[in-house]
Amino acid sequence: MDYVRFGNTGMEVSQLCLGTMGFGDPNSGFHEWVLEEAESIPVIKRAIDVGINFFDTANIYSYGASEKILGKTLKEYAKREEIVVATKAYMKMKQAPNSGGLSRKALFYQVEQSLKRLQMDYIDLYIIHRWDYNTPIEETMEALHDLVKSGKVRYIGASAMYAWQFAKAQAVAEKYGWTKFVSMQNQLNLLYREEEREMLPLCEDQKIAVTPYSPLAAGRLTRDWTATTKRFLTDKTAQSKYDTTENQDRMIVERVAEVAEKYQVTRAQVSLAWLLQKKQVVAPIIGATKESHLIDALPALELKLTKEEVHYLEEIYQPHRVVGAI
Repeated sequence: MDYVRFGNTGMEVSQLCLGTMGFGDPNSGFHEWVLEEAESIPVIKRAIDVGINFFDTANIYSYGASEKILGKTLKEYAKREEIVVATKAYMKMKQAPNSGGLSRKALFYQVEQSLKRLQMDYIDLYIIHRWDYNTPIEETMEALHDLVKSGKVRYIGASAMYAWQFAKAQAVAEKYGWTKFVSMQNQLNLLYREEEREMLPLCEDQKIAVTPYSPLAAGRLTRDWTATTKRFLTDKTAQSKYDTTENQDRMIVERVAEVAEKYQVTRAQVSLAWLLQKKQVVAPIIGATKESHLIDALPALELKLTKEEVHYLEEIYQPHRVVGAI
């Protein structure tokens, strides 16, 4: 496993990040397809064994159960000083006042709760999960700065917003001398490339680490279009993202299969290799729910697509409805 600098920082991360939305409690009301603790631990441990040191979770994943499982496993099998742990806040954790959003009150409380669940003294990368239209960005950025200065957070990042919002947040931090975001976690894959218009050029210019989520389009890029899985049938979030563009996406998936056949590799490896050839991308977030998913992803780090192959995979893409930035 190779390790790379995380954007314009000195921190080193593996070129693949293990996303843990798939670990938690299927009865929590979050996602019913997630793995429980006993099934999750071997996947996290295998990630450590193959050299992955970058782990992504969020308070909202199974309403805290994902953080608990990740923290417990990392405490037993990893060295804290060598790993990088990211978690997020914004989503409403319960139907009650101040239980979500990016106010100073909410952020300070949610950091403490995440630290308890993770069994950690600090969070390496604290990410705002969405843009909060109800809280002044000045309040959010100052609160995040104070969390960094308190030692409870090392770096801050953002996720799923419009480029103008990200630029505004950075400008506010610059104006007041506050901590700036070092990363952007956005949806980016061969079936959804809207981020190429504004966000990726902004991140390249500002040396922001891009850590794409849903790099395999919730599995749609990894299998025949007619194949189904439990997640495919029950993941309402993924269905809302991709079901309306089925006809055009299907053609792209077929081309991925062609390139995979040419190299005698998996479709997942081709899809990840396409992401990794983008200079803004530091580490795609792999939502593995099986040890084999991790092992299958590793060869993507060595697979180099030609310019012609990249063009072949990209040329039939049609604009999609913007999702994520809400």
